[in-house]
Amino acid sequence: MSASTKRPRLKLNLLGSDGQRKCKEIMERPVKVLQIGEGNFLRGFADWMLHESARQGKFHGSVAVTQPRPGGKAKLEQIRDQDGLYTMITRGLSQGKPVERTELISIFSQCINPYEEWDAFLNLAELPSLEFVISNTTESGLKYTYADYIEGEPVQSFPGKLTVFLHQRYLKFDGDPSRGLIHLPCELLEGNGDVLRSCVLRHSEDYGYSEGFRSWIENHNHFLNNLVDRIVTGAPTQEEADSLTNRWGYEDQLINTAEPYHFWAIQGDESLDKKLPLKQAGLNVHWVKDLKPFQVRKVRILNGSHTLMSSLGILQGKQHVRETMEDPYFGSWIREAVHQEIVPALDMPDHQLDQYAEEVFERFLNPYIDHKLQDIALNTIGKFKVRVLPTLLSYEQNQGNWPERLIQGFAGLLCLYRPVNTPEGYKAQRLNGEDILLRDDPDVLAALAAHWDGYDTLNRNQNQLDDRVAAVLSDTLIWGENLDAREGLRAALVREIGLLEGEGK
Repeated sequence: MSASTKRPRLKLNLLGSDGQRKCKEIMERPVKVLQIGEGNFLRGFADWMLHESARQGKFHGSVAVTQPRPGGKAKLEQIRDQDGLYTMITRGLSQGKPVERTELISIFSQCINPYEEWDAFLNLAELPSLEFVISNTTESGLKYTYADYIEGEPVQSFPGKLTVFLHQRYLKFDGDPSRGLIHLPCELLEGNGDVLRSCVLRHSEDYGYSEGFRSWIENHNHFLNNLVDRIVTGAPTQEEADSLTNRWGYEDQLINTAEPYHFWAIQGDESLDKKLPLKQAGLNVHWVKDLKPFQVRKVRILNGSHTLMSSLGILQGKQHVRETMEDPYFGSWIREAVHQEIVPALDMPDHQLDQYAEEVFERFLNPYIDHKLQDIALNTIGKFKVRVLPTLLSYEQNQGNWPERLIQGFAGLLCLYRPVNTPEGYKAQRLNGEDILLRDDPDVLAALAAHWDGYDTLNRNQNQLDDRVAAVLSDTLIWGENLDAREGLRAALVREIGLLEGEGK
């Protein structure tokens, strides 16, 4: 935030009496949630939801927030310095109409740095009011790493910290079954709840905790797999932040922005909504028996269409998702690919999938988000294998022919991923000849570079292209199987690659 604005920092005493009363009414409620993660996503997702439910008088609790890594200290201090307050801006499109809302979030009642206030952190475990642990430590934070626990010293890893925390609670309440907690790890890992439980149980053995404690963990704590979905873009630009500061009359170091769309699927009994009344508050939260269909839906439609458009878009000189969707040809192409080829390959009611797809397209067209195709293209080969390839193979198996647009997207991938090793890294070319740096698994890039080495689009013949595509498709290092054994796939790709190469001449 620019110092030139000369505005006071957002704090409780800056608000009028009515504003202070409303914020304090929520902040002074008992702590029901321990939040491990101080970053933009949780503040723009779970905290925003909890605040909305609390504002409606449905959630009668507050949040104690801690950071998962020592590096989060600065952000935590900003939260503490602003009395736990921050401004949330929701903006984008909803049902085709522009939306822009500004809210003051006041759900935090405590901020504790576990690396400097270890005892205070453990004391939270002794709160009778505590019911939930919500986390977002990124995928790299939700993993088991062996480390000894020295009593009185903070544990570095998130699962290790949580294990000691839960042991403190177990001892405080003598293993009372009713004092187990509900854990909602929001890290983007399949089976995130199962992963966290496994890590805690392994750490409990490392730390020499009793069999009774491990039984309490397994039987009286609920580690719920869940799926989160919202684009939280974080702080606005410096220029916009200065403008907002002048408009509001206060400086907020924690301004957060997000799209209107939000979705949280939690694999658990719907009766839990009585404790965490987010669905009751009208939020897009679903308690489900099976998370798999929602995970597959998101991966195949949202992530799949991202990956599908990225290679072709980059080849054609496109820069952003919104720009690609606004293009008359590409916009229609991606919509047809989803509705006519991806949706039919999924085992869910078509009307639900079509509705979800339209929500996805609206999100892609958000005028406040510039999502770069090159960012989506990071590790594209691995993403394609998970997000697009299963749909393509399933469609062919069910329909008896290869889906036209998914084949075109695959052809675009093979046209783009013809790496040449340079001192700056592996590079490829757009159709206009412009160089582009590829960011992917080095072994995969090396294999692709070898398969395409010496290939000349201007002087090649059909047999040469056929041979190169066969070599790429049959490389099990790249695909995990011999795709060249799939009847008709090579011929379909060779035809589309030939058409793309013709565009580049």
